[in-house]
This record gives sequence, structure tokens and C-alpha cells, in this order.
Amino acid sequence: MPTILIADDNRQITSILKEYALNEGFEVKIAYDGNSAVEAFDKYAPNIVLLDVMMPQKDGFEVCREIRKKSNVPVIMITARGEDFEKIMGLDIGADDYIVKPFSPGEVMARVRAIMRRIISDDKANKQLITYSNLKIDMDDYSVTIDDDKVSLTKKEIEILWTLASNKNKVFTRENLLNSLWGYDYFGDNRTVDSHIKRLRSKLDEFEHDGWEIKTIWGVGYKFEVR
Repeated sequence: MPTILIADDNRQITSILKEYALNEGFEVKIAYDGNSAVEAFDKYAPNIVLLDVMMPQKDGFEVCREIRKKSNVPVIMITARGEDFEKIMGLDIGADDYIVKPFSPGEVMARVRAIMRRIISDDKANKQLITYSNLKIDMDDYSVTIDDDKVSLTKKEIEILWTLASNKNKVFTRENLLNSLWGYDYFGDNRTVDSHIKRLRSKLDEFEHDGWEIKTIWGVGYKFEVR
């Protein structure tokens, strides 16, 4: 369950926003001043923050600065003021969105949903996972499975497979692979690539994989071919 931190000294506003957030499936944490907002952020590590600008002890701008020193969590700033310079300042110090009072709680939740959808989309895009047919390569934990059976590969073998599979049907020369995986200052030769590919294939061939293979392009190099 995602957590939302609502920081506002107006208890009527926090009560209304809390009700709407609960209906959206959030776990809700409340802070009524700037210091409490920073403490709640550190304690609960919320997924998103609704942050009022005019609060006791520390204003919303200061709280946002504190949050940005330690996290990129989305922050939506809420204020009774609508001056452009305040909106600009809020966005410049790291706020993701800006809502001016009076507002519709439904609109606030719509903004929250939009930002959360973006986060989920970004997380999926950034996840280091490739699947083809019965093959799964997960670079988050350096694991390779075929038909859910784990394939015992070395770190370098996994990196070779990932490089080829993330560019399906693209031919890599031995020099390409040598430079990208061992580095330009590596003093080995092309036989290093060939020997690693040979061992990698031998391990993969212990499993059925009719839909894909590492194919040799004679005189050029290798590619991950998906049939």
C-alpha cells in the first residue's frame, strides 16, 4: 500500500484530503507544521507528499528543500497564494506540481494519480528485465532462468547475454563485445569473447530454447536471434 504524507496546519483540509486519499487506497500520514513534516517524512518514507506552503516552524518551501536533499519523492505544493513567482519558486526548488487554494479534493487526487502512474511507468521502464519466450534475464539480481529453472552463469556470461538479448537480431562484432564488456583498456584478444560465448552456449543448451539462440555470424561476430 503506497503512503501519502499530507502536511498542512489546517485540520479541516487535512481531514478532507485524508478521507479522499484513503478512498484512493493510500496509507495516510499527517503533519501540522514544518518540523513535524520533515520528521514524518524521515520516519515513514512516503511515496508522495502534499505540502502546504504556509505552515508554522518551517514553511513548505523549506520543507521541500529538506526533502530534496535526501529524496526525489514527488511533492505537490498547496498554497492559498497564486502568485506566479511563488509557483516558479516551488517548482525550482523541486516540487512536481502546484495547487492553489481553494481547490477541489477530487482535483488534488487526480494530480496524485497522474504522478503515481508516471512513477509506476518509470519504474517499469527502468527495471532491468528482459523476457523472450521461456528466457528471463533479470539484471536487478543478476539471474537468468529458462522455463523458471535457474541457469548457473558467471557475471560476465550474464552481461554478454544481456548485451546481445537487449539488442535482438543485431550483430555484434567481437571488438564491439570486447570493448563494451571488458573496456577499451583491456589487453586481451578476440578469443576471450569466443571462449566466453562457447561456455555461455554450452550452459544455455542444457535447456530447451526453440524460440531463440545466440547465433554466430561467420567472419563478423554474434547476435541474439529470436525466431
